[in-house]
Amino acid sequence: MIRTVLPALLLTALAAPLHAGSGKARSDYILRCAGCHGMTGEGTVEGGVPAFPGSVGAIAGVDAGRTYMMHVPGVVGASLGNAEIAAVMNYVLGEWSEGAAPFTEEEVARRRAVPVPDVVVLRRSVVEGLEADGIYVADYPWP
Repeated sequence: MIRTVLPALLLTALAAPLHAGSGKARSDYILRCAGCHGMTGEGTVEGGVPAFPGSVGAIAGVDAGRTYMMHVPGVVGASLGNAEIAAVMNYVLGEWSEGAAPFTEEEVARRRAVPVPDVVVLRRSVVEGLEADGIYVADYPWP
């Protein structure tokens, strides 16, 4: 009996988060982003993934930061449409920022079309600009 009950309980526990929160955007976050950023948005220094809390709102608050967000590897390789990416980004902003403007499908399309030859260099530039304004964001351990 344990052999049949245990797998059912495990599947129920894993599926439960998919039914809470903001529907499909939350599900897409769980399936496409949480593997690196985690369910709490904390990321991992060891994995080179910056935390969302205390950072993503500041980054989304500047023009270049919004472009950067459309070019992080998980977004570029997400195989989601522009509306779905906007929804996931808005889920992230809703969970881990205060007051950041939401993304629209049109903005996502426009920013994804901007050539970004090196996303790490772009992030460092965004962070330098924020720091010049006295705003500090999560560490980014990439070289």
